[in-house]
This record gives sequence, structure tokens and C-alpha cells, in this order.
Amino acid sequence: MRTEICDRLGIEFPIFAFTHCRDVAAAVSNAGGIGVLGAVGFTAEQLEVELAWLDEHVTGVYGVDLVIPSKYEGKGIDGLSPEELEAKLAELVPQGHRDFAEKLLADHGVPPLPEGEHHNQLLGWTATTVAPQIEVILRHPKAKLVANALGTPPPEFVSVIQESGRLIGALCGSVKHAINHKNAGLDFVVCQGTEGGGHCGEVSSLVLWPQVIDAVGDLPVLAAGGIGNGRQVAAALAMGAAGAWTGSVWLTVEEANVPPAQMQSYIDATSHDTVRSRAWTGKPARMLKNDWTEAWENPDNPKPLPMPLQMMVALDGVKRGHRYPEAAKDVNFNPVGQVVGLMNKVERSADVVARLIQEYVEACERLNKLNGI
Repeated sequence: MRTEICDRLGIEFPIFAFTHCRDVAAAVSNAGGIGVLGAVGFTAEQLEVELAWLDEHVTGVYGVDLVIPSKYEGKGIDGLSPEELEAKLAELVPQGHRDFAEKLLADHGVPPLPEGEHHNQLLGWTATTVAPQIEVILRHPKAKLVANALGTPPPEFVSVIQESGRLIGALCGSVKHAINHKNAGLDFVVCQGTEGGGHCGEVSSLVLWPQVIDAVGDLPVLAAGGIGNGRQVAAALAMGAAGAWTGSVWLTVEEANVPPAQMQSYIDATSHDTVRSRAWTGKPARMLKNDWTEAWENPDNPKPLPMPLQMMVALDGVKRGHRYPEAAKDVNFNPVGQVVGLMNKVERSADVVARLIQEYVEACERLNKLNGI
């Protein structure tokens, strides 16, 4: 099961676990894979705290996932601090969108956040807000991998990360994007089919993986989008992938920082309960369908704004949904892929890694018997 990228990172298994929870990232790294912490929700100061904790609790290495879209509102505005950019972009958000979002939450009985509990409106969706995050990453030697979730990273970020001895890659949902990543000199590509949770394209994994693998030649491709068991890992490696990039499956592990009511929503859901929607981030992302996603699809209501303006509208709903998951059950932000239909119980992260490996071995043994080996 060991591939070349395992040797480059010093990991045992090519199992990559994207997660917003540091406990999950640490558990996967310590089980022989590599946990990749999603940094979009953290300020640079908060990310420093998270990575310092990972340094103490990870015996090997871990990764960090950033979000620098190729296209977004505010791109090209230079010379502003993250705070100044947030204030400038906030002026572009129509008050009607904010009022509509607030009414949705109020109509469903979701309480406001406690007085004094402040959060930034602008997440790390821009080059301006990501630059301080990269400075933090470079101070942590165990952070050996950096991935960009949307588009090809700017050249200046690619060079500084590679010069530090780290690997940098990016997600893609099409052959065109994968070739752009290769031409930019990235170290790997994460090829995500439309089944995947969060931001995704329109082509299924089974069709997209081999196209991208053939298109980029010897550049390592990590297969993503719908992987929840070892049989799927075996299928990805059989097609020529260098590893499996997983995400949704880590939402229902013991270590996940997911409120019980929200986790139960994932466990109860089927693969038919997801939808690609721009209702939260402004770009198409897969999540559980609910009253929030339906409301923003209604032609009589405001249309979702471009990234990052829509999240500036929706972020209060994300925060309130996390704090009050029972009240927000029908309007919560539940990013997850179609593999949610396989996520029917709570497991320990280390047990998930072990299960993926065992199921991979069993799948390979079945093929060996078919081939008379």
C-alpha cells in the first residue's frame, strides 16, 4: 500500500484525512496516515495555537489545508490588512441579504450568539488573509504538507513553501484544473469527484480520477470524492492514484468537534440527502439539503453572492448552528459528501484507519484470487 508520496512525507499509509478538528488530525497521523487540518476558519493567531498543539501531540507529520480561490471578490486589492479588506468587502454585501439570513435563523428559533462573542466576517478565503497563515505554517517543522482547496496557489506562495522543504498541492475537479496545477510546479494534485463534500465539480470520481491521472503523468494524484472504505481505496490505487484523500468520513468519529445533534444528522442521512449549493460559501459545495439550502434556491429570494461575500452573510449562521445545533437542525451548515450514506456509526479515528487498511487488503486478496495469484 506504500506509494512514493509516503516516502516523501515519511508516513506509513497513503491515507490523507482532511478535517477541521486537530484531535482527528493527530489521531490519523499517529495511526500511520496523515491528518490535514483545515485552516480556513482560523485567524493566524488561532492557527498558531492549533499547530503548536499538533506539534505536541503528533509523533510524525501533519498537513494544513488553505483556501485561496482563483477567483473571488476583492482579488487584486493590494496593500490592505486583513481587517481593512474585511471592512471594504463588507460594504459590498447588500443589507437585504443579511436581513434574509437573519430572518431564516429567527424563523427557525436559532438564538443569537451571546453578547460579546465576536467573530470575524472574513475567513481565510483571500490571498491577503492566507498570507499570515502561511507565515505560521512555516514556523512548524512537522507541518510538512500544504494543500489549497480552491484553484492553483499564487506562485509566490508555491515557491516559499517548496523552498522550506514542504510539499504543496491543490484540489481539482477537472482535467483543466489538474493541468494548471502541474504547470504551476505543484508537488501533487488532489482529484475530487462530484461525490465529495464541500467544494466540488460536476464529474464523478470513477470517471474523473483516471482522466486526471493520465493527464498529469508522473505527478502524484490523490483520489478524493466519496471514499469511505478500503475497497474504494483499492480502486483508487488500482487506477494509478498515489493515495486516498478523505474528508467526510471523519465527521462521525469520536474525536470530531461536531455537536451530537449535528453528528446524528450525518448518521441518519442517506446518499440522496446531499446537494451542491452556493448557499453558504458562494461557490458550489456539497452538503446536506435542508431549509437553508432550499431557501436560497427559491427564485423569489435573494441569490447567493460570490465568494467570499456569501460567507460574510452566512458565517453568523454557521457559528450559531454550531453553538445551538438542536435549534438549528433544519438550517445548519452540514458539508458532507454522498459517502454520508455509509457513515452509519461513530468510530475512533485510529479504528477508521485500521478498517480502511483491512478492507483494502481484503479487496486485493479477492482480486488476487480472480487472477489466480
